[in-house]
Amino acid sequence: MSREIVLAVRPEGIPRESDFELREVEDASPAEREVLVRNVFVSVDPYMRGRMTGVRTYVPGYDVGDPIDGGAVGRVVESRDEAFAPGDWVVSTLGWRDQGVIAANRLRKVDTTLGPPSTALGMLGMPAFTAWIGLVEIGRVEEGETLYVSGAAGAVGSAAAQIAKLNGLRVIGSAGTPEKVEWLHSLGIEAFDYHETRPRDALADGIDAYFDNVGGEQLEAALTALRPHGRVIACGAISRYNDARAEPGPRNLFLMVTKRLRLEGFIIFDHNARFPEFLAEVAPWVRDGKLQYRETIVDGIENAPSAFAGLFRGENVGKMLVRVGPDG
Repeated sequence: MSREIVLAVRPEGIPRESDFELREVEDASPAEREVLVRNVFVSVDPYMRGRMTGVRTYVPGYDVGDPIDGGAVGRVVESRDEAFAPGDWVVSTLGWRDQGVIAANRLRKVDTTLGPPSTALGMLGMPAFTAWIGLVEIGRVEEGETLYVSGAAGAVGSAAAQIAKLNGLRVIGSAGTPEKVEWLHSLGIEAFDYHETRPRDALADGIDAYFDNVGGEQLEAALTALRPHGRVIACGAISRYNDARAEPGPRNLFLMVTKRLRLEGFIIFDHNARFPEFLAEVAPWVRDGKLQYRETIVDGIENAPSAFAGLFRGENVGKMLVRVGPDG
């Protein structure tokens, strides 16, 4: 038997542990072209909150009783596909469970010479890939410009801030605790605590582009601060994910017209073909220590719900992960 986390009820507001259930399931054996994978790290990501409403957006919603699938990295236990062998490190979408069987064509091998396996869910995985695509494809940022990144101490935000800095931009970042601001300062990022400083005051000198992970007040402040022909890279709006009803705003959206701004949202799955290009550029920065990362690790699959809720309370610095089992 192994364990998995399922959605017990649809959350209201910030998710609670009681919204989920730990369930034991009988282990399965892989069929032809399938692989049995033992998870080592599983990811908790803000986008999962929207899936818990049951509404399909760019991915299907979770039904009550469904296991929580999502990003995971682990090792092959048994393979019925010649592309994978026992012991291989792989990234999957098995999500919040000890182990599971998955089709081989839904797995990606992890090159552990590039970094620890956990980075395949963070600085060498989807979060940093999202940051990279947002900057180079959506925002088309250029050396010498000023970029504002909200949620700059999170998994996506910290990657966006540093990649932009490495490409010669001036970067301003917001975060929610003094510890996070201090870390950003150590990376050469101009950072402020949005609990202590109003974003509109911190951005008074103006910006050329905004990487939005937060929405709400910070989006409004950025629209005011953007210079003519500025860009909004609309990645997320975590400040609104737990709202019981949609709030009006931004109230200054008319600035899109008067300043000739461009606001563009994107979904990283649409850009998967560029992942090798991303890895070729970013992996050497990680290897050489030019691109720093932090991981907030919670132990035990049973603690995945509390780790997930912690995202919305700002408890993570960098990537939030749940360690399911030993990595040896």
